[in-house]
Amino acid sequence: MNTDDDPTQLHYTPPERLVQEFACRGLVVLSPESLGVPAQIHAQVYAQEKAAYLAKKPISPASVPEVLQVLNAPGLVAACDQLIGPNWAIVPFTHNASFTSGARDQHWHKDDNGPYNARKQRHHQAVQIEMLYYPQAVRPDMGPTATIPYSQYWALNHEENQDNFAGADHLDFNYMLSGMEGQPISGPDSKYSPEDIRHRRTAHDLRMRQAVTDTGWPLVLPLEAAPLRAGSIVLYSHNTYHRGNHRRDDWQAWEQNPRFMWRFWLYRTAEPAGDPLPEPDWNRLGIDPLTQVDLADPGEDLTAVWRYHYHWMVTGRTPPPRPGQAETLAAQLYAKHESAEPARIGAAYRLAALGDRRLAAQHLERALYDERESVRRAATYGLIALGPEATPVFLRATASPLKWVRKAGVYGLGDASPLTSEVLQAAATRLETDPSVYVRAVAAGTLGCLGRRAIATGEGRDLVPACLVALVQSLSREENRPCMSRAQGRSIKFVRPTDECDVCEGAGVDFGLERFKPVRSAVRENALWSLVILCSHGAGVLREALEPAVLALKKVIREDQNAICVGMAMDALSRLVHLRPAGEAEAPAIRALKAELVDVLGEAPLRPWEALVRGGFGAENLARFAPPA
Repeated sequence: MNTDDDPTQLHYTPPERLVQEFACRGLVVLSPESLGVPAQIHAQVYAQEKAAYLAKKPISPASVPEVLQVLNAPGLVAACDQLIGPNWAIVPFTHNASFTSGARDQHWHKDDNGPYNARKQRHHQAVQIEMLYYPQAVRPDMGPTATIPYSQYWALNHEENQDNFAGADHLDFNYMLSGMEGQPISGPDSKYSPEDIRHRRTAHDLRMRQAVTDTGWPLVLPLEAAPLRAGSIVLYSHNTYHRGNHRRDDWQAWEQNPRFMWRFWLYRTAEPAGDPLPEPDWNRLGIDPLTQVDLADPGEDLTAVWRYHYHWMVTGRTPPPRPGQAETLAAQLYAKHESAEPARIGAAYRLAALGDRRLAAQHLERALYDERESVRRAATYGLIALGPEATPVFLRATASPLKWVRKAGVYGLGDASPLTSEVLQAAATRLETDPSVYVRAVAAGTLGCLGRRAIATGEGRDLVPACLVALVQSLSREENRPCMSRAQGRSIKFVRPTDECDVCEGAGVDFGLERFKPVRSAVRENALWSLVILCSHGAGVLREALEPAVLALKKVIREDQNAICVGMAMDALSRLVHLRPAGEAEAPAIRALKAELVDVLGEAPLRPWEALVRGGFGAENLARFAPPA
């Protein structure tokens, strides 16, 4: 049997190193044995997928129900509990189906913070992660997923950069523009020799490696997720650059030996609230067993970021202060060029870690109003790392005449601030009145994050119902719009802002069902994302807002033409029934909802089983609904 020290296998992360490796690398790998499910489950998933694939039938958790056992596997649940807290949720209907590898490469990109293809604020904190599940063994020549570990904290501009308008930030957008993404690298139509394909010498391979080198970022090297044993799972930050990869084996065997991968987007519903753990010596981590990158003395710009997120994942708080030179770090915030992204971000986190938080806030607030997006971005993350002391800065920012500063301000409140009446009013005002769809969408997400934190800390807990009310009211105002790709007649990668909407709202998903339309709404979807978070904590904390919320969620399920909205509303209602906190009596409204839940879910033609089962809804209920066509 292979062990984690076997050089022929990819490094599997042991539980005791999970948080440390995720905090710095942004990517961990779980072994099949760690999941705690029978090995034959993976073979069953693969066999069902292959049969559907060869028959050209749709593949989903409804048609391959064994995959639902994987989502609730004890080892996976325990690992994700460490990274994103208990009762984590799954974004419904967003690529929660198998992907096959083939002849072409994607370009390097980050997936959007779900729902997919809608520009959502990127949390550095472990708020959302991606899960890749491989039901079969993956050899290095089978098109393993390509990733860039250590890239998760660095980004390129998007606010006025149309290459990144649609959310999936690209390293080399010209790869698509030049037509290379559409060219087969392997397979019967390839122009390359088998030797060049096998040894990664094609022009496509060279361009992919060069795109990573050209960033100039420290520690980043491409990593292909192979070899893996059947049943392996990769978890990575939604901010990690990655891409689909082409196969290098004999193309004539592809159809009978497909390489499948399931992808799920997981997100946090509970704030970290643990006791501090012994901090690793970030300057003496040695050789990374996964990437073989030397982590000796990575430098303070990197370790300051790792240190904050390691501490936050465990405690939900900022780490103890460290000394530094404020003026030098403040100047570093303004370093130029994309290669200086780690220097800017590192300086911001190091400023936040100074003992003099007032001085740090002054420098970071000044940078928050800089005309350069890269400087504003660093300042935003630095202020979040400062913690509650940044609240006055973010409150002032929410009232700025500059849209991008308002967006940063309302986002920062969600990731750093306590829920107070003033904070609630600022976020609710942005949600109700801001002329920018982007700002309103961020405000909707912020209300869920604020409520999540208040429930954990107790500070502002009495205001959680008001968060819920603001979100429900936004559902009565905000409307779905035809998705931009359809409305503009172009690829989702090339859509542009309009007078009605200043942010990409994603590609439409109707699943071929008359009930749904190819429509999206960034604000509605973010509001429902937050409602799922708040409904994960039981009726007691929601109090007088419970019944209006239940009515609003039922209305979405019965009437909304946006499938993603319907899926989230289903998950929120189901969580109210199934995730009652220990010791909390069952409220009459919940008892009534429990009795009718299956009937309510049956009023829509489709159910997000991956999300529902994760939220406590029994997989056995699959049998109560008509099987997929």
